[in-house]
Amino acid sequence: MNTLQSAVRRRRAVAVAGVVSAGLLVLSACDKPTPMATVTVGSDSVNSEATCGGEGDALKQSDLTQCLKDKGIKSISVDPDETVRFGVDPEIADKGWTILMNGQPLTDASKKTYRTIPGSVFFNAQYGAQGNSTLVSIKEGDKEPSGLWNFKLKKDA
Repeated sequence: MNTLQSAVRRRRAVAVAGVVSAGLLVLSACDKPTPMATVTVGSDSVNSEATCGGEGDALKQSDLTQCLKDKGIKSISVDPDETVRFGVDPEIADKGWTILMNGQPLTDASKKTYRTIPGSVFFNAQYGAQGNSTLVSIKEGDKEPSGLWNFKLKKDA
């Protein structure tokens, strides 16, 4: 009976070790989340991981162009009289970041984690706005872009 019990215990231990190993293998296969970017208007905010890139590798211009056409973009309502606040994780700020409006640079590159822009800018034709919504992107990288975070700002009348 003793040898039978020890054989059963060994099999259980091997089975448990196998399950633990399989679990660790699955976890190691998961992608590390990209840094976050946040847009805040008043008390409302929306945040997102990178729409494209965000892992530190340079993106090709064709990747960026395709990324700007992404459909699953988070949106936030903006009263033109409000201030729009942009915040990025330090990993993004360390590489420098630029705010784009409809794919065109709206700001110079910054290494700060926080910036503010008047809400009226995003709906002003003088700055390239068209209609009641605007695609705003955060582009990571001073020279070579390595990530893009997209948000849709909707005019709150």
